[in-house]
Amino acid sequence: MIKTSIPSYFAHRRSRLFEGFSKQKVDGAAVVLFSNQELTRNHDVHFLFRQDSSFYYLTGLDEPGSVCVLLSKEASSLSAAKNHETILFVAPKDEEKELWEGERYGVEGAMRVFGADRSYPLAELGQRLPELLSTANRLFYRLNRPHSEHEDRLMIEALEKCKKAQGRSGKALMTVEDPQIVIGEMRLFKAPEEIELMRRASKISAAAHNSLLREVKPGMNESQVEALIDFHFRKDGCERNAYPSIVAGGKNAACLHYRRNNEILRDGDILLVDAGGECDYYAADITRTIPVGAKFSGDQTKAYDLVLKTQKMAIEMVKPGVSMVQIHRAVSESLAEGCLQLGLFNGLQSSPADVVASGAIKRYYPHQTSHWLGMDVHDAGLYQLNGEPRLLEPGMVLTIEPGFYVQANNEQVAPGFRNIGIRIEDDILVVAGGYENFTLDAIKERAQIESERAKALK
Repeated sequence: MIKTSIPSYFAHRRSRLFEGFSKQKVDGAAVVLFSNQELTRNHDVHFLFRQDSSFYYLTGLDEPGSVCVLLSKEASSLSAAKNHETILFVAPKDEEKELWEGERYGVEGAMRVFGADRSYPLAELGQRLPELLSTANRLFYRLNRPHSEHEDRLMIEALEKCKKAQGRSGKALMTVEDPQIVIGEMRLFKAPEEIELMRRASKISAAAHNSLLREVKPGMNESQVEALIDFHFRKDGCERNAYPSIVAGGKNAACLHYRRNNEILRDGDILLVDAGGECDYYAADITRTIPVGAKFSGDQTKAYDLVLKTQKMAIEMVKPGVSMVQIHRAVSESLAEGCLQLGLFNGLQSSPADVVASGAIKRYYPHQTSHWLGMDVHDAGLYQLNGEPRLLEPGMVLTIEPGFYVQANNEQVAPGFRNIGIRIEDDILVVAGGYENFTLDAIKERAQIESERAKALK
C-alpha cells in the first residue's frame, strides 16, 4: 500500500538541515542523496528492499530508484520564503510495470505526497544534475557507497560539466563533502516522534523475547526459535527485523556474531538471543540469555549474575555528561573483578584495573559496551568530538550490553564455565534527569527467567 500523505516532520528535518548550514555559514549548499537499490537475489528475484536510512529520514520516500537533490536558497531559484528547495527524481508511472511490481508514486505523487518543490523522471537525472548544481558552492554527496558505481559516475560527470561551464571565471570549484556527518549529527538526537517509534519497537521486541521464555524447548533447532521471534515481531507490528537475529545455543553463544542459527538446543546449555524488531525504520536491539532447560547450572548462574549485576550498574551510570568510554571502563573493571573472584585468570593476583589495562579482560569480554541506536542498529553519529570521547546528552539513545564468553578450548577455567556466552542488552534513552530504559519489559532477572522456564517445561 502506498502512502497518501506523510507527517510534516520530514520537511521540518530538511529545514533544520539547512538551518544548520546557515549557522555554520555554509552558503550555496547542495545535498544529493540516492535511495538504496533493489539487489538481485537470484535470476529475476530480489532481496527484500529496505530504504537508505538518511534518505528516508529526510524524505519519507521508501521507493527504490529515487534521488533527492536539496538546494539552499542561494543555490536555487526558489523564493526566499524557504531556506531550501527539494527536487525528487523518481520512477515514472507505468501501468505495465505497476501491474507486476505494484503502484508507484510517479512525478506527481513525489510532489503531492512528499512535498517536493519539483520532480522529474529518474531518467532525466544525468541531464538535469549539471544545471541544478551549477550555482552551488559546496556539494554534500557520499562517494563509494555500496553498489554506487553508477551513482558516482553520474556525479563525477555532472561535476565535470559544471567545471567546464565555469571556464576562466575565476570561481573556485565546489568542494565535495560527506553528508553523513551532518545528517548523522541530526539523527543522533532523537525527536519526540522518533522516541515514540523506538518505544514501540522496543515494547514489541521485549514481548517477543518474553514469549521465547515460554516457547523454547530442548530439542528445538535454533532456526525454529528464530522463526518464533520473527513471527512475534511481525504479528505485533514490526515491518521487519532491525538486523539478522542471533540465536545461539551452547558453544555458539560464545561466537559474538553467530548467524548460522541451525543447531539443536540441548538441555543443560544456555541460549543467547540477540534480536530486535523495526517499526517505521526505527530499531530495537535486545539480547537476553536463558537456559535451554529449566535452570542455569551452578557455573552458568555465577557468570549470569556477574553480567546482570554489571549491566545494572552500567545503566545507572547513564546521564548527561558521562561518556561511553567511562561506562565501558567501569563495565570492564566490574567484569574483571568478578572473573578474578571466580578464579578465571588461573590464580592471577592483580587488581581489576590492572586486568583491564593489560588487556587480559578481553579474553572474556572482547567487545564494547555501547553503540548508538536509531534508524540503524549501529546508528549514525560521531563517538568523538575534537579528539575526545563524546559526552552523553539528552535525546541520544545507546545500548548497554556487557557480556561474558568462554570458548571450548579455554583449559584455564573449570569445565562448567566453558562453552558459555552470556550477553544482556537494553536500549537506553538519555534524558535530562538520567535515563529511560526502553526495553525494561524484557525479563532478565534470573529468578523470573527460571520461574518462566520451569512453567514452560512442565
